[in-house]
Amino acid sequence: MDEQPEAGAGRALDRRAELSEFLRSRRARLKPEDVGLPDFGRHRRVPGLRREELAQLAGVSVAYYTRLEQGNGRNVSAEVLDSIARALRLSDAEHAHLTHLAKPKAHKKRPAARQQQVRAALCQLLDTMDGVPAYVVGRRAEILAWNRMAAALFGDWGRLPAGDRNWARLVFLRPEYRELFVDWEQKAIDIVCALRMDAGCFPDDPRLSTLVGELSVKSEEFRRLWATHDVKEKSHGVKRLHHPLVGDLSLRFETFRVAGDTDQALITYHAEPESVSAQSLRLLASWGTDATRAVPAV
Repeated sequence: MDEQPEAGAGRALDRRAELSEFLRSRRARLKPEDVGLPDFGRHRRVPGLRREELAQLAGVSVAYYTRLEQGNGRNVSAEVLDSIARALRLSDAEHAHLTHLAKPKAHKKRPAARQQQVRAALCQLLDTMDGVPAYVVGRRAEILAWNRMAAALFGDWGRLPAGDRNWARLVFLRPEYRELFVDWEQKAIDIVCALRMDAGCFPDDPRLSTLVGELSVKSEEFRRLWATHDVKEKSHGVKRLHHPLVGDLSLRFETFRVAGDTDQALITYHAEPESVSAQSLRLLASWGTDATRAVPAV
């Protein structure tokens, strides 16, 4: 279940443009009163903080910050990035994203275009997880391996071409997934945020650039969310689904980074014991392969 799509053609994302747009978007979302500065109301010509105000808060010169916001992070120090992150009120995920964009050489180089493979032992583990929908996701939101219960819950991904086994393509381009996720908008946001994190870590990945370009052309919702430059990591939570066979389910999910390959994560879903959702999962398990065809995959 770990077949991979062939490398697609595409130009790498422009790291300098990504850095510039990310900083501008974070600065624009802050109001002067958010950081203890006076607000002169109608006299302000830009949304959010001015560059001068942000530079003052970060303790750097306006010229220095301006160069950074123009995408020139070549000589910026980790200490300055920390100060700017504090001034912009960045989350831990946003701080990491800023560092990846500004100082890519400070991080271990990993070949972005290499084939993603799931260890055989991990695939075996998936198969033993009876009653627990689980799958492995990699870079670019690619679905690399899954068990029978994941297929029963989300659809038979094995019937899809390898290149379509991708959460971004499924959620933004397939109407059945819009119906499957009760809070489709939140699922879409989570996917775009994850792709943004990948873009920071792997700006030279042509497959990611191709994916972003494809989705930008085909989905107005993707274009809108991509333009926000939001990044975050969501390791656990609750997903509400409306399954065509068993109806509404409320499932908790947990994310486990795979040891030895932190680009991969094992995602599991479970229901509260003795809940209606738990009964529905047992019902899906009892239907076997018939349930895997409930969510169309082709």
